[in-house]
Amino acid sequence: MAKLLKGKPVADAIGEELAGRVAALEAAGVQPTLAIVRVGEREDDLSYERAAERRMQGLGIGVRKFYLPVDCDQKALLDVIAAVNADSSIHGCLMLRPLPPQLDEMAACEALRPAKDVDGITNTSIYGVFANQRMGFSPCTADACVRILDHYGYALEGARVTVVGRSLVIGKPVAMMLQARNATVTMCHTRTRDLPAECRAADILVVAAGHMHTVGADSVAPDQVVIDVGVNWDEEAGKLTGDVDFADVEPIVAAITPVPGGVGSVTTAVLASHVVAAAERAVARR
Repeated sequence: MAKLLKGKPVADAIGEELAGRVAALEAAGVQPTLAIVRVGEREDDLSYERAAERRMQGLGIGVRKFYLPVDCDQKALLDVIAAVNADSSIHGCLMLRPLPPQLDEMAACEALRPAKDVDGITNTSIYGVFANQRMGFSPCTADACVRILDHYGYALEGARVTVVGRSLVIGKPVAMMLQARNATVTMCHTRTRDLPAECRAADILVVAAGHMHTVGADSVAPDQVVIDVGVNWDEEAGKLTGDVDFADVEPIVAAITPVPGGVGSVTTAVLASHVVAAAERAVARR
């Protein structure tokens, strides 16, 4: 039976570390504050918003919400982002994505000040991840994967890591973050030739393909650590499931994150840590 790498202990540890930093900011007259920008009412956006708000409130971080109708135009969205940029009491911004098709998502991301980009959506932040420089913040979910591995004591230096997925949200940034820790990273995707063989060769397997059960028993090996980033709704089973077929993989591998209760539960804690860091940087710039 594999060890379950549950997210709650990781999130709790992050919260404990943040408590003193939030208190220090409050003593300086600053409440770290997150702006949440949402267009429309997609259920997955609402679910993440609720989780993020609960996490922030539990840590003493303020939340400001900016809502727009699903049929809003680009100017309305850019006006909201400009207001967030101009408000010195707001330290970080979470813009829920994907945006509706009539909106230019890349332009909206680039309109946000990098100093307030706490989810790694601007080109400045992404460049910082790829160049291993302190510029903005990394995407929260990619950061959460690394923090889980650190929390449970898995050495990254010299480890063979296979990342399945190539998005700028998770796959590419997490690969760069792992390389910065001296892991040897192989990047794969759903069109990789003999994907199961590439997966089996890894010490650590990070699966962020965006497709339910991309990785099954034929893609894993004993002693592996599996980080399942996927969140999918299994209509047949009537429950959330990951990109990994948990029932088939769990008996084989050494450790695996559950879905739900794994990476997702750490992501909001990482978001909180980025907001606090952004507030600290704002104070330092005074």
